[in-house]
Amino acid sequence: MNRQEQKDGDDGAAQALADIRARIGEAEQAAGRAAGSVTLIAVSKTFGGEAIEPLIGAGQTVFGENRVQEAAAKWPPLRARHGGLALHLIGPLQSNKVAQAVALFDAIHTVDRPKIARLIGEEMAKTGRRLELFVQVNTGEEPQKAGVMPAQAAAFVAQCRDEFALTISGLMCIPPLDEEAGLHFALLRTLAEQAGVSGLSMGMSADFEKAIGHGASHVRVGSALFGHRGALA
Repeated sequence: MNRQEQKDGDDGAAQALADIRARIGEAEQAAGRAAGSVTLIAVSKTFGGEAIEPLIGAGQTVFGENRVQEAAAKWPPLRARHGGLALHLIGPLQSNKVAQAVALFDAIHTVDRPKIARLIGEEMAKTGRRLELFVQVNTGEEPQKAGVMPAQAAAFVAQCRDEFALTISGLMCIPPLDEEAGLHFALLRTLAEQAGVSGLSMGMSADFEKAIGHGASHVRVGSALFGHRGALA
């Protein structure tokens, strides 16, 4: 890549980020929410450092990854070059990856069963790290999707707190592709109120403005920032 191509790529990333931030700000205003109340997670899964660094240069500091192994390969060198970054795990967490995840990430959005909650609690106690944690709720009750059932969400949050000594910041969901996302966002907000938590990790490139209208605290935007998914470079 020559210097002009690099500059064009950097300018494109900066413009995409500015556009998304502007849309977030407009959605916050339309919902009567304070400016800056929503955290933008730039979902960088399958993209290498050369695609991520232009966004960092444009001021984005919070990124999301789906797989622990992929994140472990690319984020330590990025963090060595850039300070002040936060990394969120937004994909499924296997029990044999918990120690690595606790060491690498600043937040986990996919706490979804007692075994994982217990292992996270033990690892944080061992290392002294304190991560921001979200319980994933399977709002569509889809058999192929991870997450606790809606009727069990409040009890599982209580179990995480009382049995595993975890502080749960909020709930996360991924609505079914063929259903109205707003119904699931509204359900997650109700479940969060019942569970006594305030964080709502919901909304992606196609529907993050709707999620903000329903109270999202974190939106997970990938393709609108990075374009179509490509092979990790």
